[in-house]
Amino acid sequence: MKLKSILLDDKAIRRSLIRISHEILEKNKGVEEIVLIGIKRRGYPLAQRIAKCIADIEGVEVPVGSVDISLYRDDLQIIGEAPKVNDKNLGVEVKGKKVVLVDDVLFTGRTARAALDAVIDAGRPKMIQLAVLIDRGHRELPIRADFVGKNIPTSRSELISVSLKETDEEDSVKIYELD
Repeated sequence: MKLKSILLDDKAIRRSLIRISHEILEKNKGVEEIVLIGIKRRGYPLAQRIAKCIADIEGVEVPVGSVDISLYRDDLQIIGEAPKVNDKNLGVEVKGKKVVLVDDVLFTGRTARAALDAVIDAGRPKMIQLAVLIDRGHRELPIRADFVGKNIPTSRSELISVSLKETDEEDSVKIYELD
């Protein structure tokens, strides 16, 4: 892999999350009944950051949960992992709530679809919205993000790498050319 470019640094990520937070508040007319659910692994710290931004803006803490979608993935044969659920508990109640799923990168849409299945299995939310830091295109399913930090058109020979302080000790989004 060859590094092509650093697309977002820590300041650009912070600005994107603040903007997404404002958009969530505007679209939902406040925080009433909102629950954030981060898609493990990097979606969860992003959801926590968005919750902090919302608290700074509105003075209200929004519940944050997480979903591990490994059991629900329909491309496991490609990935080569055995289906496994670490915990079916999302950590928050979703029944009757406005759920905002949060992930780092939207690519084919398969992860988002799997997360939708997992959330609906946990209870019937009033609505589900999707927030992503990066939308790189190449959808294989009819899924679109409601809130996007940055649209980055890519080729299939490129890889987007999101690093977060919570998991990787730095905040950055980089694009690599695959060999």
